[in-house]
Amino acid sequence: MSMREHAAVAAILGRRSIRKYTSQPVEREKIDLLLECACAAPTAAGSRPWHFVVVDDRAKLDALAGAHPYGKMLFRAPLAIVVCGEPEKNEFARIYWEEDCSAAMENILVAAKALDLGSVWLGVHHSPEREQALRLILGIPGAISVLGIAVLGYPDEVKEPHEGIDEGAAHWNGW
Repeated sequence: MSMREHAAVAAILGRRSIRKYTSQPVEREKIDLLLECACAAPTAAGSRPWHFVVVDDRAKLDALAGAHPYGKMLFRAPLAIVVCGEPEKNEFARIYWEEDCSAAMENILVAAKALDLGSVWLGVHHSPEREQALRLILGIPGAISVLGIAVLGYPDEVKEPHEGIDEGAAHWNGW
């Protein structure tokens, strides 16, 4: 087996943004495993500032699709996990919640690939109108910040794995 075929490496390189889904629901055991993988992400000083809103209700998925300008795939996808952070949980969470929750989001996306699911990350946090819309749709409290939406489901499209290192991106022993 080549190093590229190692299960973890294959999931990371194979993770692509999938925007077309079948209508097949995602099994509860897979959802639970995605959440467990999210909670395995590293956090500053173990602060674990995250919260996850699991959305599989069709009316709410459709409302999210209408609220996010790049979220039209939510009209078809059977599942979304909204990744949120609690900046006021402690001093470390206040400073690092975005990094911590981004690591949790990436764990969800990579685990989804490993579980034969497709996924795409929709950004929310730096768009106040998107964040406010999600608060209203999902009843997210004001003290909680919304990082983004992981759209999930069984893929209805196939994309080739990533290959190579972006030209000019790697710097050895300095810039």
